[in-house]
Amino acid sequence: MTNPPRRWTRIVSASAVAFALSAPGSTTSAAPADPAQGEKLAKRWCAACHVVSADQTQGADNVPAFASIARMPGFNAETIAQFLMDPHPKMPDMQLSRDEAADLGAYIASLAR
Repeated sequence: MTNPPRRWTRIVSASAVAFALSAPGSTTSAAPADPAQGEKLAKRWCAACHVVSADQTQGADNVPAFASIARMPGFNAETIAQFLMDPHPKMPDMQLSRDEAADLGAYIASLAR
């Protein structure tokens, strides 16, 4: 058996590298945000200050309830998730993953109803 021409080998190698680099982005998609997981996170991390659910009776003074946040004009689950990645100084930095922040955003959005 003869070896393939060098030019053909370079083309195949370049194609294989390009495919390998593009395949993960094209074959995998981010999982959709999970509001139920967001609710669990909210009850664990946020309920000390915010009213995070209908069954919670009170939160800290001058801190908006999640339902109020969800009904604010221009509210967007993706924007709040991005905000949670780098919260304001009065909020603790909970070191949320992007998925956790998205789950919290989806949960807060679900309270707009």
